[in-house]
Amino acid sequence: MTKIRTGEITTHVQRLPAATRPADGGETPVVVFVHGLLTDSLASYYFTLGPAFAAAGFDVIMYDLRGHGRSDRPATGYRLESFVADLAGLLDALGETRRVHVVGNSFGGTVAAALAAWHPDRVATVTMIESEPPVAEWTRHMADGLADAKSQLAREDVIGWISAHHGAHTARLSRGAGRILRVTTLAEDIPAGRVIDDDLSALGCPVLAIFGDESGLSAQVDSLEAKLAFCRTVVLAEQGHSVLVERTEETRDLILEWIRDHTLAGAVR
Repeated sequence: MTKIRTGEITTHVQRLPAATRPADGGETPVVVFVHGLLTDSLASYYFTLGPAFAAAGFDVIMYDLRGHGRSDRPATGYRLESFVADLAGLLDALGETRRVHVVGNSFGGTVAAALAAWHPDRVATVTMIESEPPVAEWTRHMADGLADAKSQLAREDVIGWISAHHGAHTARLSRGAGRILRVTTLAEDIPAGRVIDDDLSALGCPVLAIFGDESGLSAQVDSLEAKLAFCRTVVLAEQGHSVLVERTEETRDLILEWIRDHTLAGAVR
């Protein structure tokens, strides 16, 4: 683990080298994992997908988003374009010239899609786990959700309820999320960030989208398949938002197959 300067902040990053290299001497594919907001960090990938992908022959990059984990927490600067600039800056700082396969969970999937839209030369594929692309409707969803979280997570009775119903660990994460929302402008910045057109024409790379059927985000399936030229959607039955943690093995296998099918020439379609 190390910290690297990425523009205006210092980013905490962990790399896992591929356990094996291509027998033909070709380029080793690289996968970048992007975590979700507030209660998340790179640790969620370290304990789920990261080691498995390294063992399968992929160079792995995991990092903490600004404001999260061990990365810097500036008071302001949380628009989507700042998160994307951090990721592009991280790839630059690491000297990464390969087109990367970006896997994002929840908000991380939105960051992954935005990177692909605004830096298409850097991205081979995008995998969105329980995520939305960065369109105008997404900003409205985020505005409502973040405003509610900022209000509710400042209340001790809410933290107590979370502890009683979901355990002390979840309560600690929720308390930390509330602290982020109080000391930064994240809740106000994200809904005001840059977006892409609703037709998703900016997303030209192959996209894999994985949803739980009980979360509500799976309602995007028809729209994504209609608008994206290279898209596969998977809906997991009897599953809510916590796909990564609760259906780790299925998620791992789906993404491994997807990326293996798109490694030749950067992104074979």
